[in-house]
Amino acid sequence: MIPYQIKKDIKVLLLEDNTADADLIVRHLTKSGLSFSSKIVESRKGFEEALATFFPDIILSDYSLPSFDAVSAFKLIKERDLKIPFIIVSGTIGEENAVRLIKEGVTDYVSKNNFSSLLQKITRALKEAEELIEKENLLERLKTQTSALLIANQELEFQNAEKEKRAIELLNANKELLAFNFISSHDLQEPLRKIQVFISIMMDKEMKNMTEDGKNNLNRIHVAATRMRQLIEDLMDFSRVSAVDHQYEISDLQDIIDDVKTELIERIHQKETVFNIKGLAPVNIMTSQFRQLIYNLISNSLKFSLPKVPLQITIQSSILKNEEFRALNLPDSPQICDYWNFTFQDNGIGFDAQYNQNIFVIFQRLHHTAEYSGTGIGLAIVKKIVENHNGIIIADGNLNKGVTFNIYIPITENFKKLPETSKSGKQLFKVSNDLQNAYEMH
Repeated sequence: MIPYQIKKDIKVLLLEDNTADADLIVRHLTKSGLSFSSKIVESRKGFEEALATFFPDIILSDYSLPSFDAVSAFKLIKERDLKIPFIIVSGTIGEENAVRLIKEGVTDYVSKNNFSSLLQKITRALKEAEELIEKENLLERLKTQTSALLIANQELEFQNAEKEKRAIELLNANKELLAFNFISSHDLQEPLRKIQVFISIMMDKEMKNMTEDGKNNLNRIHVAATRMRQLIEDLMDFSRVSAVDHQYEISDLQDIIDDVKTELIERIHQKETVFNIKGLAPVNIMTSQFRQLIYNLISNSLKFSLPKVPLQITIQSSILKNEEFRALNLPDSPQICDYWNFTFQDNGIGFDAQYNQNIFVIFQRLHHTAEYSGTGIGLAIVKKIVENHNGIIIADGNLNKGVTFNIYIPITENFKKLPETSKSGKQLFKVSNDLQNAYEMH
């Protein structure tokens, strides 16, 4: 799963009358590495002016001020239907008031006595606000598309009325299914977020008064809620790659691999990973989806590596003539054309060959969560991305000897006839020539 990245220079509005406390919050966020600009207000008038001119991305508010308070400020936000995360930062709010305000819609709260979770809660709040906007935009697009579809349907005349009816029903059903999958997954996060907030409150305030059984049970709830959140996020990723955007472009796989390696650098160093990358020809793909594919494959290798054994990952690609591809006798290969072959191999724990097909089934896991974390969706996403490219993926596992993934993507005439000019300029022209040369050499 790709970690959420906060956009640069977010705007933080601080509703705080204590200058020392405001400075302490600003210093803490700066020290945490957050890139932001801030504005400090302490009255209703200042707060309203900041909403109108500063346009904050997030609001951090003290609970009680001499002439204003967090409850009144949050009421203003709700009345104006502003989708701005609202976090209370206070040392006097009390647990009961915090729980009540969260039930009323306040995003979260942080004690002034402990800022350690502030950056994490800001990150989570900004992510959820962004997803809410994305949800609303999706609904709006669906309304527009549905309206356009209805208008278009009125102009069409089919000879077979029953076939026309079924085609329309199928198209609408597919759109509604994707929308339902995304929206329901997103809406599941709201009650789960509250569960995690209440668990955090209990772990901060009540753990010392609990029996050992109580502590163990609370920790189990915390682990289960965290796993549920990961499952929902993975389902949303699966939903996104299920909608093919058809935005193909000439891509240099080395750049994509280097980008993924940078993101996973800590885990790569921890596993003493050695990469052997060779023969990577440029390829015409949906770049964002293929980046997700490579990220999932490398993450999978890191997760299922052998203990105390340096991880070795080999990545290479080649172009197979149609007769070479046919000689492989692979299933589901209808197109008569040449194929681009991408190979990914590691020396991890592998699996028994009888599970070569099972590992691509969504939610399919070969190991208990106590041994290896995960939701069983990562490789299902990989397979879906390959299918979006009209390709085939084959897994070849060997227990305790690693696994090899072979991906075959058809090279259609559109892939071969590369443009001499493009919006990307000389760089894409060079990559296009490289792909043309690689194809001709084979």
